[in-house]
Amino acid sequence: MREVVEHTFRVGNLTIRKLCQERTVVAVNGHFPGPSITAHEGDSVVVHVINGSPYNITLHWHGIFQLLTAWADGPGYVTQCPIPPGEGTLWWHAHSSYLRATVYGSFTIYPRAGPGAYPFPKPYREVPLLLGEWWNANVVDVEEESLSTGGAPNISDAFTINGRPGDLYPCSRDQTFKLRVVHGKTYLLRIVNAALNQELFFMVAGHSLTVVAIDASYTVPYPTDVVVIAPGQTVDALLDATAAPGRYYMAAHTYASVAGVPFPNTTTTGILYYGSSPPSSSPPIMPALPAFNDTPTAHKFYTNLSALLRPCDPQVPLAVDEEMFITFGLGLVPCDRKNSTCAGPFGEKFAASMSNNSFQFPTELSLLQAHFFKVPGVFTLDFPDRPPVVFNYTSPNVTLDLGLLQTVKQTRGKRLKYNSTVEVVLQNTALLGTENHPIHLHGFNFFVLAQGFGNYNPTVAKRSFNLVHPQVRNTIAVPAGGWAVIRFVANNPGVWFMHCHIDAHMPWGLGMVFVVEDGPTPSSKLPRRPPTSPAAKMGF
Repeated sequence: MREVVEHTFRVGNLTIRKLCQERTVVAVNGHFPGPSITAHEGDSVVVHVINGSPYNITLHWHGIFQLLTAWADGPGYVTQCPIPPGEGTLWWHAHSSYLRATVYGSFTIYPRAGPGAYPFPKPYREVPLLLGEWWNANVVDVEEESLSTGGAPNISDAFTINGRPGDLYPCSRDQTFKLRVVHGKTYLLRIVNAALNQELFFMVAGHSLTVVAIDASYTVPYPTDVVVIAPGQTVDALLDATAAPGRYYMAAHTYASVAGVPFPNTTTTGILYYGSSPPSSSPPIMPALPAFNDTPTAHKFYTNLSALLRPCDPQVPLAVDEEMFITFGLGLVPCDRKNSTCAGPFGEKFAASMSNNSFQFPTELSLLQAHFFKVPGVFTLDFPDRPPVVFNYTSPNVTLDLGLLQTVKQTRGKRLKYNSTVEVVLQNTALLGTENHPIHLHGFNFFVLAQGFGNYNPTVAKRSFNLVHPQVRNTIAVPAGGWAVIRFVANNPGVWFMHCHIDAHMPWGLGMVFVVEDGPTPSSKLPRRPPTSPAAKMGF
């Protein structure tokens, strides 16, 4: 029986103590991380959001398609206006400014028939592990300083597991997540990378893991000692508690794919301990995490996953209607500070772009409002299928090419016919350095057909396309100095954001939108926005 699962999220200030300091952060229902949502396949989930914080806010239900409910997808001024302080009922992480650092929670959807319907043995227990990032500062101020000066944001002070830094950080011995296990039992770890700006390596000392799902899509079981997970991604992994009774650290630290850029050189820890083990004063066993710049290990993990095919799962569409080649990476825009230089390279401001279009967020209407109500002048539908300039995208020689670094702020989208099949080559560039970028597509899952390093060569790459059981994701970590090919069916009408899930890159402009037209039937047409939308005050 399908049910309506209903929650009320009260967003407001919360004072908590971490790393020897008291900080006031924005949180939901007085908890950090926020409340978990659980539902079964086919349920309707209604979340009433009351914003009592001092900031405008939106919430995004990451990985939920929002089929015919695009108005509640979450990106501010893309699909909706933000909820002002003191108001609002809308459709789980913040999608406005850096508030996602503390405003997030897990969203678990169980099979309609319950955990017994998993395509793997039913685990003894399921454990959400939310990997986060913590600043000893107001994160809104961190972002605003970066945007004002044109430089990179200050790096974080700690990582967290379920909101707790772990006992390697100062004043944090009692702020360590602990997991008690029973010897011989199997545990399902539901791992989420909720960090703002860092990909992470994750391990559990003395234990191997078996990946069984990514981004809520089942995989062929993949045994591994290390999980690599980019911001926005999820990994479900089975852990067999068969080690010698004792205490073991679970630990995560940065995968730093770009050379020469400061990153948080710290490690968050939790403790897995066996209930049958005797008390001990010895420290837990620490896993040997990969080196921070271990790209081969990251690439091996990301490329060795494949989908677990079931009879009713969507198949890869073979006929393609739209082909796009999108280059992306960092760049520069002119400094706009009077009588001063900016903190980016060459005294200019950091920017980012897709095919040299640096995405400019609207400030009045959302793009979905403008599309639905046919309001002119908010955005254009001329995002290019090919980049305007062809160059040696991944050559180190282009890293500081000032002519190629210059980009332009624009709000451009790509129109797609309903139910069309879209193939996108995502080509990373070496501008200002090669970096692994996690690209997230709202409104859809996509098939990952292939990934590789260097410049994309269709003649060679198409021979390696996995058209049988490619991994299915909503967020793809495109290799540093490399490329990935994704394919999806545009069967969800609305305006859908595709962007880098490194939060520092999104306001710099690393994004674009797809505008999917209505289909021919009532069930394939986007309904009018709900009356509770913040846009109601604007007469839309």
